[in-house]
Amino acid sequence: MDDSTFADDISVRYSGHTALCEIDIPGQRAIEGGRVLVVGAGGLGSPVCLYLAAAGVGTIGVIDGDTVSLSNLQRQVIHHTSDIGTLKVESAAAKMRAVNPHVVVVSMTEMLTPDNARSIVEGYDVVADCTDNFATRMLLNDTCVALGKPMVYGAVQRMAGQVFTYLPGGADYRAWFGDIPPRREQPCSVNGIMNTVAGVIGTLQATEVIKCLAKAGDLLDRRMLLFDAVTMTFRTIKYGR
Repeated sequence: MDDSTFADDISVRYSGHTALCEIDIPGQRAIEGGRVLVVGAGGLGSPVCLYLAAAGVGTIGVIDGDTVSLSNLQRQVIHHTSDIGTLKVESAAAKMRAVNPHVVVVSMTEMLTPDNARSIVEGYDVVADCTDNFATRMLLNDTCVALGKPMVYGAVQRMAGQVFTYLPGGADYRAWFGDIPPRREQPCSVNGIMNTVAGVIGTLQATEVIKCLAKAGDLLDRRMLLFDAVTMTFRTIKYGR
């Protein structure tokens, strides 16, 4: 498309954001110039990736070494039945580009390791922790703390979930939970998960990332938001209480 058509597309595409006084044109430009790393393209990563792409985040890195399986489709809504057997990052990238061809998607099929974590994370402004295992989460947390990178954490189990945002100098994962792995930590495929709970928490994570880029509103810094689908309630707890 020519320059005028491109400008018109951008103007209309993001009009929902630019009409908000909390975001407006400067905030949207910050979103478009932002670089976000999404670690995990599963139940949480699905809504995070889709909403960040739709929001116009300039560069979105997605790292996940797994492939799409039939059991994933109940909650990992970015993947379709036709994607079974393909790499999750490739499946996710295709849907993100279909939603918004203006974003740059960087697909990484390797797993996050102590050898590559720093070099990967340092190239991004904000990190979305959409992992589902303790070791990777701790590695990501410690890397973000060392590099001074904001991180938006999300986790789900059965019919509940939680989300908080780490800002440099604030409360990170170790501050909230310590460094001892949960005794009953199991993947969703074993422990069970209501599919919409992953959608709720992932959408909240995407909201925090967008707000962080646009510097809009209050983030969940030193606060954790808890969601319980059984009682259909939200509650917020403050760090240190």
